[in-house]
Amino acid sequence: MQNDGVRRFHSPETLPTPFGYSHIVEVRAARVIYVSGQVPLDRDANLIGEGDLAAQARQVFENLQAALDAAGATWADVVKLNYYLVDVSELTTVRAIRDEFVNTEHPPASTLVEVSRLFRDDVLIEIDAVAIADE
Repeated sequence: MQNDGVRRFHSPETLPTPFGYSHIVEVRAARVIYVSGQVPLDRDANLIGEGDLAAQARQVFENLQAALDAAGATWADVVKLNYYLVDVSELTTVRAIRDEFVNTEHPPASTLVEVSRLFRDDVLIEIDAVAIADE
Protein backbone atom coordinates (compact mmCIF):
# COMPACT_ATOMS: atom_id res chain seq x y z
CA MET A 1 0.00 0.00 0.00
CA GLN A 2 1.20 3.51 -0.85
CA ASN A 3 0.12 6.41 1.35
CA ASP A 4 1.34 9.95 0.69
CA GLY A 5 -1.13 11.71 3.00
CA VAL A 6 -3.48 12.61 0.14
CA ARG A 7 -3.72 9.37 -1.88
CA ARG A 8 -3.74 5.81 -0.63
CA PHE A 9 -3.51 2.99 -3.20
CA HIS A 10 -4.40 -0.47 -1.95
CA SER A 11 -5.79 -3.84 -2.91
CA PRO A 12 -7.20 -5.71 0.10
CA GLU A 13 -6.57 -9.43 0.51
CA THR A 14 -10.35 -9.95 0.47
CA LEU A 15 -10.39 -9.22 -3.29
CA PRO A 16 -8.60 -11.06 -6.10
CA THR A 17 -5.02 -9.93 -6.69
CA PRO A 18 -5.17 -7.20 -9.37
CA PHE A 19 -2.95 -7.25 -12.42
CA GLY A 20 -1.84 -3.78 -13.47
CA TYR A 21 -4.28 -1.69 -11.45
CA SER A 22 -5.24 -0.90 -7.86
CA HIS A 23 -8.62 -1.98 -6.53
CA ILE A 24 -8.95 1.12 -4.36
CA VAL A 25 -7.57 4.63 -4.47
CA GLU A 26 -8.65 6.58 -1.42
CA VAL A 27 -8.29 10.35 -1.64
CA ARG A 28 -8.33 12.94 1.10
CA ALA A 29 -9.34 16.52 0.29
CA ALA A 30 -7.34 17.86 -2.66
CA ARG A 31 -7.75 19.40 -6.11
CA VAL A 32 -9.63 16.99 -8.41
CA ILE A 33 -8.86 17.08 -12.14
CA TYR A 34 -11.09 15.30 -14.65
CA VAL A 35 -9.53 14.78 -18.08
CA SER A 36 -12.01 14.11 -20.87
CA GLY A 37 -11.56 11.08 -23.06
CA GLN A 38 -8.50 11.51 -25.23
CA VAL A 39 -8.26 9.99 -28.68
CA PRO A 40 -5.34 9.56 -31.13
CA LEU A 41 -5.62 12.96 -32.77
CA ASP A 42 -2.71 15.38 -32.77
CA ARG A 43 -3.12 19.09 -31.99
CA ASP A 44 -4.16 19.70 -35.63
CA ALA A 45 -6.88 16.99 -35.35
CA ASN A 46 -4.96 14.57 -37.59
CA LEU A 47 -5.38 10.88 -36.79
CA ILE A 48 -2.11 9.31 -35.66
CA GLY A 49 -1.59 5.61 -36.41
CA GLU A 50 -4.39 4.61 -38.74
CA GLY A 51 -5.01 0.89 -38.11
CA ASP A 52 -2.11 0.78 -35.60
CA LEU A 53 -3.31 0.44 -32.01
CA ALA A 54 0.17 0.92 -30.51
CA ALA A 55 0.67 4.22 -32.34
CA GLN A 56 -2.83 5.33 -31.40
CA ALA A 57 -2.34 4.38 -27.74
CA ARG A 58 0.94 6.31 -27.60
CA GLN A 59 -0.78 9.42 -29.01
CA VAL A 60 -3.59 9.05 -26.48
CA PHE A 61 -1.10 8.89 -23.58
CA GLU A 62 0.78 11.88 -25.01
CA ASN A 63 -2.53 13.78 -25.19
CA LEU A 64 -3.27 12.81 -21.58
CA GLN A 65 0.22 14.06 -20.67
CA ALA A 66 -0.49 17.40 -22.35
CA ALA A 67 -3.81 17.71 -20.51
CA LEU A 68 -2.18 16.91 -17.15
CA ASP A 69 0.61 19.43 -17.85
CA ALA A 70 -1.97 22.11 -18.67
CA ALA A 71 -3.73 21.42 -15.36
CA GLY A 72 -0.49 21.53 -13.39
CA ALA A 73 -0.67 17.80 -12.62
CA THR A 74 1.59 14.79 -13.25
CA TRP A 75 1.11 11.09 -13.83
CA ALA A 76 1.81 10.59 -10.11
CA ASP A 77 -1.46 12.44 -9.48
CA VAL A 78 -3.58 10.11 -11.68
CA VAL A 79 -5.84 7.90 -9.58
CA LYS A 80 -8.25 6.52 -12.22
CA LEU A 81 -8.10 5.62 -15.90
CA ASN A 82 -11.06 4.50 -18.01
CA TYR A 83 -10.18 2.67 -21.24
CA TYR A 84 -12.46 2.19 -24.23
CA LEU A 85 -11.06 -0.23 -26.82
CA VAL A 86 -12.61 -1.67 -29.95
CA ASP A 87 -10.61 -4.87 -29.37
CA VAL A 88 -10.01 -5.83 -25.73
CA SER A 89 -7.56 -8.55 -26.79
CA GLU A 90 -5.09 -5.70 -27.48
CA LEU A 91 -4.90 -4.74 -23.79
CA THR A 92 -1.31 -5.99 -23.48
CA THR A 93 -0.19 -3.51 -26.14
CA VAL A 94 -1.98 -0.64 -24.41
CA ARG A 95 -0.70 -1.61 -20.97
CA ALA A 96 2.92 -1.72 -22.17
CA ILE A 97 2.62 1.88 -23.37
CA ARG A 98 0.72 2.93 -20.25
CA ASP A 99 3.54 1.53 -18.12
CA GLU A 100 5.90 4.11 -19.64
CA PHE A 101 3.75 6.83 -18.06
CA VAL A 102 2.24 5.57 -14.77
CA ASN A 103 3.84 4.34 -11.55
CA THR A 104 3.58 0.59 -12.10
CA GLU A 105 4.21 -0.17 -8.42
CA HIS A 106 1.09 1.81 -7.49
CA PRO A 107 -0.97 1.96 -10.68
CA PRO A 108 -4.23 3.89 -10.79
CA ALA A 109 -7.60 2.25 -10.43
CA SER A 110 -8.97 1.47 -13.88
CA THR A 111 -11.91 0.30 -15.92
CA LEU A 112 -11.68 -1.33 -19.35
CA VAL A 113 -14.65 -1.47 -21.69
CA GLU A 114 -14.75 -3.03 -25.13
CA VAL A 115 -16.91 -0.98 -27.48
CA SER A 116 -18.21 -1.72 -30.95
CA ARG A 117 -16.98 1.64 -32.21
CA LEU A 118 -15.88 5.07 -31.05
CA PHE A 119 -16.78 8.48 -32.47
CA ARG A 120 -14.95 7.65 -35.72
CA ASP A 121 -14.48 4.25 -37.36
CA ASP A 122 -10.69 4.74 -37.57
CA VAL A 123 -10.28 5.48 -33.83
CA LEU A 124 -9.39 2.30 -31.94
CA ILE A 125 -8.93 3.68 -28.40
CA GLU A 126 -10.08 6.40 -26.03
CA ILE A 127 -8.93 6.97 -22.45
CA ASP A 128 -10.09 9.43 -19.80
CA ALA A 129 -8.44 10.15 -16.46
CA VAL A 130 -9.03 11.47 -12.98
CA ALA A 131 -6.13 13.06 -11.11
CA ILE A 132 -5.82 14.35 -7.57
CA ALA A 133 -3.26 17.12 -7.20
CA ASP A 134 -2.08 19.17 -4.28
CA GLU A 135 -3.60 22.63 -3.96
